[in-house]
Amino acid sequence: MNFSGYVNQIVADPEESIFYSPFNKIPRTFSEEEKNGIVSDGKSAIMEGAVAGYEAISIFFEEEYYPSARTSIGASELPDGKEFYEQRVSYFTTTGQTIEEIHQTGLEEVSRIKAEMQQIINELKFKGDFNDFLTFLRTNPQFYAKTPLELIKEASYIAKKADAKMPSMFELLPRQSYGVAPVPDHLAPKYTGGRAVGAPISGTESGYYWVNTYNLPSRPLYTLEALTLHEAVPGHHLQGALSQELEGIHPFRQNLYISAYGEGWGLYCEYLGTEMGFYQDPYSAFGRLTYEMWRACRLVVDTGIHAYGWTRDEVVDYLAENTALSYHEIGTETDRYISWPGQALAYKTGELKIRELRKRAEDALIERFDVREFHNRLLSQGTVTLPILELIIDEYIAEKLK
Repeated sequence: MNFSGYVNQIVADPEESIFYSPFNKIPRTFSEEEKNGIVSDGKSAIMEGAVAGYEAISIFFEEEYYPSARTSIGASELPDGKEFYEQRVSYFTTTGQTIEEIHQTGLEEVSRIKAEMQQIINELKFKGDFNDFLTFLRTNPQFYAKTPLELIKEASYIAKKADAKMPSMFELLPRQSYGVAPVPDHLAPKYTGGRAVGAPISGTESGYYWVNTYNLPSRPLYTLEALTLHEAVPGHHLQGALSQELEGIHPFRQNLYISAYGEGWGLYCEYLGTEMGFYQDPYSAFGRLTYEMWRACRLVVDTGIHAYGWTRDEVVDYLAENTALSYHEIGTETDRYISWPGQALAYKTGELKIRELRKRAEDALIERFDVREFHNRLLSQGTVTLPILELIIDEYIAEKLK
């Protein structure tokens, strides 16, 4: 059995290892003798340390651990598993919602979003049903970049368009910039489609928006606007960079990350793109909805796996039938939900709360509502639990009504 997470690190030539890259950057000021000594020691450390360690892990995992592993996948099937999963649900959502309530919310959101997706299909006058349209999106070459560079360039263009919209939506912008780069090759096969990678504001490196260029037929362009708004700006980069700049809070909280807040913010920012002038193309609009649908499905399938006995195939089928995600991404995501109980619930739970709080503020303040002020207040205390976020917004509304 091939488990690429560590098998990729087992090499015969140390120069093929990802750990060898620093030895290609030895300063020219080093003498040839010094350089040769460092390289020789480095190669020994790689082969006798890292590679030997991965080989030991491989033998243990494949010969001892995996053959003895359970065949069920749900957390509730572990000893005290139901209680463990309930704790994970509470931890990742920061709410008092029950598993049943979350599962039902997911089903309702899936139904609502699917109706909006069908409306776009109808407007396009597509000849075929919902599943036919998903097949069309997954297989038509027009929706996929031909080269990794093309995908990176398209993501960079979207990111710069978003940068230009920031002053209209936010009072305060971070000092730290960000770059756009591919997910490193050794991570890409099992990695998500994109990721914000932060950096200390005291350092000399910017943050990054990583875009996964592995297996291009699994990286549709129609979801790229939503992905970019979620990971770069106004999503994770903006929120994370501003959090580091906050004054008057403990350094621990400057770097704290609570998934319901952070991922709820990222998903809210995908929605915010509708107000920022994105999703003008109907396929991109469908892509935003498929990303929202993906997060709604998570409420159903995460609870399905860990509380209701769903199989891996049931999860794959549910995601394939309701989203336009590629089958590659569906597979990697399903494995993520199996191995990380509860985390996937954070996104939709957080986004629903943020949108609820925005509507509350809009209804209470009417003409006095200012979206820039609202966003500033949402981000003003860094990452917080959803009940604390609600208190922050209620305080903001009370202040404005005085």
